[in-house]
Amino acid sequence: MAILSGKRLGPYEILSAIGAGGTGEVYRARDTRLDRIVAIKILSDQIADRVGLRERFDREARAIASLNHPHICVLHDIGQQDGTDFLVMEYLEGETLAERLKKGPLPLAQVLQYAIEISDALDKAHRKGITHRDLKPGNIMLTKTGAKLLDFGLAKLKKDTAPANVTLSKVPTEDAVTAQGTILGTLQYMAPEQLEGKEADARTDIFAFGVVVYEMVTGKKAFEGKSQASLIAKILETDPLPMVSLQPMTPPALDRVVKKCLAKEPDDRWHAAKDLCDELKWIAEDGPQVTLTTTAGAKGIRALSRQSLIFGLCALLLGLAIAGLAVWNLKPIARAPSRRVVARFTVALRPNEVLAMANGGLAVSPDGSYIAYTSTLSAGTRQLFLRPMDRSEAVAIPGTDGATGPFFSPDGQWIAFTAGGKLKKVSLVGGTPIVLCDNPSDNPNAGTGSWSPDGTIFFAETTGLMRVPAAGGTPQGVTKIESRLGGLGSRWPEVLPGGQAILYVNGGTTANFSDDSNIIVQSLKTGERKTLIQGGTSPHYLYTGDLVYAQGGRLLAVPFDLQRLEVTGTAAPVLEDVWQGLGGYSAYSLSRDGSIAYVNGSLGGVGGSLRAVESRLVWVNRNGTEQPLPAPKHSYVNPRLSPDGRLVSVDIREQESQVWLYDLSRETLTRLTFEGNTNATPAWTPDGKRIAFQSNKEGSALNLFWLLADGSGGLERLTTSEHLQAPSSWSPDGQLLAFTNFNPTTGWDIWVLRLRDPSAGSGQTHKAQPFLRTPFTEGAPRFSLDGRWLAYVSDESGRYEIYVQPYPGPGAKRQISTDGGTEPAWNRNGRELFYRSGSKMMAVDIATQPSFAAGKPRKLFEGPYLPTAATIQNYDVSLDGQRFLMLKPIEAAEAAATQINVVLNWFEELKQKVPAGKK
Repeated sequence: MAILSGKRLGPYEILSAIGAGGTGEVYRARDTRLDRIVAIKILSDQIADRVGLRERFDREARAIASLNHPHICVLHDIGQQDGTDFLVMEYLEGETLAERLKKGPLPLAQVLQYAIEISDALDKAHRKGITHRDLKPGNIMLTKTGAKLLDFGLAKLKKDTAPANVTLSKVPTEDAVTAQGTILGTLQYMAPEQLEGKEADARTDIFAFGVVVYEMVTGKKAFEGKSQASLIAKILETDPLPMVSLQPMTPPALDRVVKKCLAKEPDDRWHAAKDLCDELKWIAEDGPQVTLTTTAGAKGIRALSRQSLIFGLCALLLGLAIAGLAVWNLKPIARAPSRRVVARFTVALRPNEVLAMANGGLAVSPDGSYIAYTSTLSAGTRQLFLRPMDRSEAVAIPGTDGATGPFFSPDGQWIAFTAGGKLKKVSLVGGTPIVLCDNPSDNPNAGTGSWSPDGTIFFAETTGLMRVPAAGGTPQGVTKIESRLGGLGSRWPEVLPGGQAILYVNGGTTANFSDDSNIIVQSLKTGERKTLIQGGTSPHYLYTGDLVYAQGGRLLAVPFDLQRLEVTGTAAPVLEDVWQGLGGYSAYSLSRDGSIAYVNGSLGGVGGSLRAVESRLVWVNRNGTEQPLPAPKHSYVNPRLSPDGRLVSVDIREQESQVWLYDLSRETLTRLTFEGNTNATPAWTPDGKRIAFQSNKEGSALNLFWLLADGSGGLERLTTSEHLQAPSSWSPDGQLLAFTNFNPTTGWDIWVLRLRDPSAGSGQTHKAQPFLRTPFTEGAPRFSLDGRWLAYVSDESGRYEIYVQPYPGPGAKRQISTDGGTEPAWNRNGRELFYRSGSKMMAVDIATQPSFAAGKPRKLFEGPYLPTAATIQNYDVSLDGQRFLMLKPIEAAEAAATQINVVLNWFEELKQKVPAGKK
């Protein structure tokens, strides 16, 4: 960069250097006559005498001078001073596409915008007889006004394209620089004919254009090699991976367009940039619906459109004829009101995949094009999946392990979710999820949020609702927790249109959330709030002017005045049998265009629900052979064998959740608990005389109680806490009860309750203290038969695995599972530990003397038996360790557990069911 700041070239004052390229150096300068900033490209003295480079410099001047297009860099002037030739061009602020691609792939909307602009610029050049021949990311500038095509130094011009006023030099139109047999351009973006030294034309630029778009979409180069020779071989002989395989959310229509650009033979490519530009505009206008093109492509769609036009014209003529007859007969024809067709279908999950819905796991994009959901695979890893409405398969979104509560941005280009104690967002076109702020993912308030059009995200934390910029930052409080003891506080927010107010749910217990929670509306300007609905959860405002909410496993709708923020009519049921979790989340989501996606209430899912899956009790031996028990079918959860093997305690979750006893010899089922409407997760004492369980008997959070197994006497409370608790197992001496405890700060932890000493007098209370309290989820603690070890599940590695730790310690923990695991249980011989890995029952040999050792996990059997939350256990082991008491779902419930229901144009049904509100 030899020219220094302050030097003049004619009326142009050099201000600073910008960069250097193959044909010269570029400077930022000021046009002193017009007082504007320009870019000056100079053919330096060192290369001015090199004929090839001088000709390239002149060719660029002639090419740009003949073009006038908003997405081609403008040539203002040319000149020569003191033997220095220079071009004066518009000064562009921004970054090159090459610089932008260092950050990763571009969002789909930007890809289409820039691709349309570049292809339109190429069309202009090609119509002028100019082939660029060096199209690459480094020659595309991204500015506030869009993409600009640069550097026509290698352009090939027709003989009649040189403007008369270009006088830099007299250059022949065909010369050594452009002659056939010479390779010109940047290797990575060259078409096969360029590499072979053949004639280049517009289709050569189209190949390079395809390579550029491929890189914009995927963030990866279409062709790569360890050497120039291997790279050339790749371009000549192989096709790149389909873009959809690298970025699953890529519209197939765009994949097809790029594939045609990259055809090896020029005749197989798009023949004109105009056709290419039109295709891209069509994709951009139709948005996600372009995926309907499938392999038939846009050509087939257009053919269909032509057929539709013909049929439409015929229908129009027929309609005119009917209208004429009506007028002739003077009989008016009544016009039926327009109504969109309601359509239903189901989205099936993959084998061994279970929906994870407890804290929010289902979202429909605002335009109804996508469904996002969380599910747990056979390896025990919860992940976020995206399913386009017009495709048959969902794709896993990378980097979303442990995700919960997905929700879309207003433009549908991003999905926000919570994972690993952080609120994150990820682009639909790919890339690494971006952390926005902290959000403890294991507290019961962590769930779905709401993304306001002004770029603010609202979400629930233990202290109430919070807001944070969508770009990330420090959360600010919106509400404060205002619930009675045991209530779960403010959650399930939704910003109302206009962004002036927000809906949310306050109060509620995990026992029966929708009956004792309230739907609140609050002004975001004044903070004023009022109760809209008493006894409801998961509210959503509809553009029909209705408010939809969940109550007791069904959806209701009520007219709502958006201006006055008031309910104006009577609620009416609009959808039955919708899954509702114990924390108040109802598994449904709505799009602006009137579609709904929901999960049937018969689904148990991962994380528990108000209604469990209807199932049967079955024995399964170690090789997978089943023996059904004659017990009636019910919504069973958490079966536990008594220490003598005669009875089974089980939680039945239907209208209420209660503990029942099944007598294996007499084949009778008897209810054990009656106080409170939620009594669950039973755990036998070692002597078989009592059963501990969680209960809301005293109207609080689910705390620990116990009861005599013969049903005599009443419930006795073991703990008094504001936190949710669930028992798991007793120590062999019956003095210690390991249980899970939910803490708003650390999430699910493992605690141990020590019973009071009966000889110490009535003043002594039971004492509970933490055993394992971390920011991760720990649960399902199981004492070994000698009481010296505690097996449990934790997600500290990013997925659920089984660990064993000395009790009471000290000592290091040992990881037992190797490929995900939940629900540990000891063989009563003390030498084997069982656990579940998805649908597989696994076993590991254990030795505790002279030191602890674990063998390699092995599969015993695999089957469609009910899973449950990682923090509890949904099966038990016989006394001899040879059989497993499992819960097998009946056929209908099993099908429901693997699908999402979708109703298109559901608002049409809603209009018929909801009474009109007050005007």
